[in-house]
Amino acid sequence: MLDEERQSLKEEIRSRILEEMDISREVSDEEVLQQIREHLLQEGHDRGISPGDRRKMEREIFHSLRKLDVLSELLEEEDITEIMVNGPDQIFIEKKGQLFRSDKVFTTREKLSDVIQQIASAMNKAVNESNPIVDTRLSDGSRVNIILPPIAVDSGIISIRRFPKEPINMAKLLALGSLNREMAEFLKVLVQAGYNIFLSGGTGSGKTTFLNALTEYIPAGERVITIEDSAELQVIGVDNLVRLEARDKTLEGKLEVSIRDLVRASLRMRPDRVIIGECRGGEALEMLQSMNTGHDGSLSSGHANSTRDMVARLETMVMMSGMELPVPAIRQQIASGIDLFIHLGRLSDRSRKVLEIAEVRGMKDGQVQIEPIYAYEKDEGGRDHWKKVGKLENRIKLKMAGLTLPETS
Repeated sequence: MLDEERQSLKEEIRSRILEEMDISREVSDEEVLQQIREHLLQEGHDRGISPGDRRKMEREIFHSLRKLDVLSELLEEEDITEIMVNGPDQIFIEKKGQLFRSDKVFTTREKLSDVIQQIASAMNKAVNESNPIVDTRLSDGSRVNIILPPIAVDSGIISIRRFPKEPINMAKLLALGSLNREMAEFLKVLVQAGYNIFLSGGTGSGKTTFLNALTEYIPAGERVITIEDSAELQVIGVDNLVRLEARDKTLEGKLEVSIRDLVRASLRMRPDRVIIGECRGGEALEMLQSMNTGHDGSLSSGHANSTRDMVARLETMVMMSGMELPVPAIRQQIASGIDLFIHLGRLSDRSRKVLEIAEVRGMKDGQVQIEPIYAYEKDEGGRDHWKKVGKLENRIKLKMAGLTLPETS
């Protein structure tokens, strides 16, 4: 059967089922599948469709009726890490760090619009001309960004970043070569001792994955609160876990619950640690305040090109809070609240690695003093490797926790 005939048949069967569907009651997925099978069996007999092709069409028609159309098929492929929809007939995917154009397409712009609304409404998000940019997630935790016209010039845009079904732990990161064992042991002790750690890196550098991996070192019995725009963290091994997710304002501009609101609320929930998935704006002030008010061991992340750039970005984000704080006061908050920066990067071979682990050592000459402890660099032969370039100076939290670093640290 030619592609045009196949597509025409799928649309014909889809239309028939919609006409036959009893909208006065809830129709189950099993009933819809049974209707699709019956129509395809009849058409298969009349048009000579093979059993294999019939099963494939059955799945495609079901996805178009009950799920996310062609996106459902792509989401079933576990090795796809990103899905980028640039319009109804332009879908790109990422596999193993490489981009490819998919042969999947939406049949019409209207179908793409239907899927966009379906994704947004599933998480009680509103996306329309008045609110054309939305961050949300799928039921499996995949991160979704949606942009509609007129902001997106040609068509509605969907960007989906997928996460593994099973959280990637530190052992897996070691196997992938994201860091070495000495660094992992170093970070393990610091997380256990309650050092406040901030992760930085560019888009796709692995910040969320690394943040998840660090949580496996949190001692048992601690109460942890996670705060995110869209809940995507997969905290490992924490029983007393509270997950909070921000809420966008309604069309009337009401009922918004921001990350800043959640951070303030979390401090009244008796947390041992607060984990803010990502700082993008004024919530950086509340994040620093929580780190400075006894919630040792808190974690967060942000976008930056280097550790030093992250400090500058944090200053800017705190200014976005609307609080008229002088720059020296902001820098003091950063120097007092954050103990350690971990900077991540994505290399030319598409691998993700820890590029620097640096300690915050207070203020010096009006600047936040940062001293690298581990750095990723090239040796004389041009080979990449990690090098220990310093030692942890502030060991007060280690002593209070009764812990010691490995001898090499």
